[in-house]
Amino acid sequence: MMTGTKNLKLLALLLALFACGKEEEQPSEQTEVLPVAEEKADKADFELKPVDYGSLSGWKNDDLKTAMQAFSLSCQKIMTSDEEFLSDHSLVKIPTAAYKEICQKLGATAPLEYHNFIEQNFTPYQVLFKGNDIGQFTSYFEPTIRVSETRGHEYNYPIYGRPYDLFELNLKDFDEAYPNKKLMGRIVGQKFVPYYTREEISKVMMKAPVILWAANPVDLFIVQIQGSAVAEMEDGRKVRIAYDSNNGHKFIGIGRILLDRGLIRKDKSSMMEIKKWMHDNYDIAKELMNENKRYVFHRLSYESGPVGAEGVVLTAGRSLAVDENYIPYGSLLWLETTMPKYGETYKMVVAQDTGEAIKGAIRGDYFWGTGSDDVLELAGKMNSTGRYYIFIPKGVEVNL
Repeated sequence: MMTGTKNLKLLALLLALFACGKEEEQPSEQTEVLPVAEEKADKADFELKPVDYGSLSGWKNDDLKTAMQAFSLSCQKIMTSDEEFLSDHSLVKIPTAAYKEICQKLGATAPLEYHNFIEQNFTPYQVLFKGNDIGQFTSYFEPTIRVSETRGHEYNYPIYGRPYDLFELNLKDFDEAYPNKKLMGRIVGQKFVPYYTREEISKVMMKAPVILWAANPVDLFIVQIQGSAVAEMEDGRKVRIAYDSNNGHKFIGIGRILLDRGLIRKDKSSMMEIKKWMHDNYDIAKELMNENKRYVFHRLSYESGPVGAEGVVLTAGRSLAVDENYIPYGSLLWLETTMPKYGETYKMVVAQDTGEAIKGAIRGDYFWGTGSDDVLELAGKMNSTGRYYIFIPKGVEVNL
């Protein structure tokens, strides 16, 4: 663990580094302090256009019961918030007080009245970027993985908890002029340096707890991509492992790596096909996995489901991961897209999570649920165009 003296030295070092502009001390991706598209949403191209409920395809056909159950979980979070807006990072500034008012009414509303409840309390706004309302929608799921509490037999792959030598730094904490950029690193001497890459983690003696041991490295890799999992013990017990932190390196999708190498065809690039290829070609796959330098650390969770970035348990079919630079967590969205097996889909979802690849004004990752290969097959096939509308409490002036 780092002592108080080392903390002070690190703080002094970082302040000096930023004051002098010595950005060459670390890779530019981690020290860039100028506004970049990934960190700051493009306000000039972003637009919200009020519409009536007749503009929402299939509005009256959606059974809103599970959507309102998901929304009620966000409400629990919102009711305890002392922030002025749902999110200070988002271009859409929705006053928390307006949502608290609506959340208080929700508990007294019968399921048969949900459509009326929404119509009485919200105005739908079409989300546009550069005048276009079409974006990309993918999906994710919570996989299962075989594990043991002890190492041995086939269980030889550690599932690491957050390392003791992993530290987080946000540039904005030092100066409001810097972007909201989070850096993950470790201390070497008196320097704050990038944390170990995926490949390095497999070779060094990690200063991290091993919370469980996995039976299969490919399955563990997929768990890291999805963020959480249901871990099945040898004796049949189940425990949930949840996302805790990551090493701060850029995420590169394994599907993209395989496509670029010509190792899979585009029509065989679903997550199910990728998983099968990696199992069948592990000698090659283990090297390619290292090209994704991002490594995720986990913790044991006793929640009823995976927890999203908003801090609430995700609801299958109703939680959506969004880019918080545009859409605040907890907000209601009307999603119109196409899904594997079900075709055209029109439904209410709640912004409750985010993801490394979820960037853009009209970009969503649909949470499919928990399961094994059957859920993986559906979630892995979804890559559709679509649109969404955001519901703004009535009486709230929209200023972008």
